[in-house]
Formats: sequence, structure tokens, C-alpha cells
Amino acid sequence: MKMLMMAMMWAATVAAYAQTVYKCTADGKVSYGDTPCPAHASAATLDTPGAPGADPAAAALLRRQQKQADALAQARIKREQHDDRETAHAAQAAAVQRKKCDKLKLNQRWADEDARRATGQAAEAARLRARRAGDATALECPH
Repeated sequence: MKMLMMAMMWAATVAAYAQTVYKCTADGKVSYGDTPCPAHASAATLDTPGAPGADPAAAALLRRQQKQADALAQARIKREQHDDRETAHAAQAAAVQRKKCDKLKLNQRWADEDARRATGQAAEAARLRARRAGDATALECPH
């Protein structure tokens, strides 16, 4: 993009070299312009230098820089695509982990309810299941 801008600016300066410049003197004041002087002013045409010749080294440099810019743009696109894939993979892994934690929390809640309702010998076994469900939840879901 920068190279394109530089080429356009260079082309504009080359076009500026080809224009005629008029020096007008009216009432002791000098002005310069690209339009002919008014009838009451004295006029002079200034010689402008011709456009410089084409520089093959500059053209080769411009092509080389354009190739480098294209290569950098392609590398950036590949890097962005890779980052997008990694982000999507991480989001999918996080969704799987959330689902697993939700299931463990639900099982823990059910085990706690069973432990509260249990009586007699079944109460101790239900409390053990509830404690184990809580341990599994704490291990897999630290938050």
C-alpha cells in the first residue's frame, strides 16, 4: 500500500514538471501561477526542467519491495487464520469442560439430596456418595 502511494506521488510530481509557470508583475507585485497573466500585467514564462528519466534501479527496488509486502501480507493472513483456529479450538474445549462440570455439579446436588433423605444404614452410604461426588466436582471444576 505504501509503495502504491509513493508511485502515485512520484507520478504527480512528474506531471508537475511538465506544467508551464507564468510570472506576472502587476503594480509592483510579483505572482506565480499556472494560468496566463491578466492583460494589464507584464508576463514572463519560466522554463521548467524536463521530467527526469526512468530509473531502472528504482523500478527494480519497487518491484522487490512489493514482493516483500505481498509476502508479509500472506504471512499475516496465515497467522490470523491459525490464531482463529486456535481460538475456536479453545472455545470448544472450554464448552466441553463446562458441560462436564455442570454434569458433575448436578450429580453432586442429587447425591446431597439423597444423603439428606436417607435413613438408617443407607444414610452413611449416601453421605459417602455425596462426599465423593463433591470431591470429583472439586477436582474437575476448581472454580
